[in-house]
Amino acid sequence: MNQPLFTTNRNIILASASPRRQSFLQELGLQFTTKPAAIDETPEPEESAEDFVRRMAAGKAESIAGLRPDAVVIGADTVISHHGEILGKPASRADALTILQKLQGSSHIVMTALALYCRKDNLATTLVGATTVTFGRFPKDVLESYIRSGEPMDKAGAYAIQGQGGFLIEQINGSCSTVIGLPMNELVTLLLSHGVISPYRAE
Repeated sequence: MNQPLFTTNRNIILASASPRRQSFLQELGLQFTTKPAAIDETPEPEESAEDFVRRMAAGKAESIAGLRPDAVVIGADTVISHHGEILGKPASRADALTILQKLQGSSHIVMTALALYCRKDNLATTLVGATTVTFGRFPKDVLESYIRSGEPMDKAGAYAIQGQGGFLIEQINGSCSTVIGLPMNELVTLLLSHGVISPYRAE
């Protein structure tokens, strides 16, 4: 096992069931527990993608922070904005196909909001990372084959950049970790600045 990069100084709770977000924290060597937050994830009428994703991440973090006032809670949410339309997780295989066909041969913006909350410290910070992703073009039968793999069904925009869906992407402009689901540069900067983690020093 590789040496951890950081020492965890506070109780950290990840308010997400996402295995991708958990993997990010594990790769840094952080100690944390996972407690998914259950909130209403319906966009408000006329709500922009940025406002929606920010509200979702903050809502998740705040709901868990209320249960554990001493802990530092990480909330996150990812959405795709395509010509102003919010694209979340597909509701069905047919919906996944519709989403993927919309994205073909065009660019979209992947937004991941990050929220850091701690009731004890009066900490409530939320930020949004944005990355532009451009898809190539593939025929319907290729998209249907990808959908049958099952991978698109729990992903915003019906694809995973770090999985089989990587073949769909022609170009990316911005942070890859934002597309996967957690802006790592911003997260580590926040955790360090608030003393939640510190560089690992071998004894």
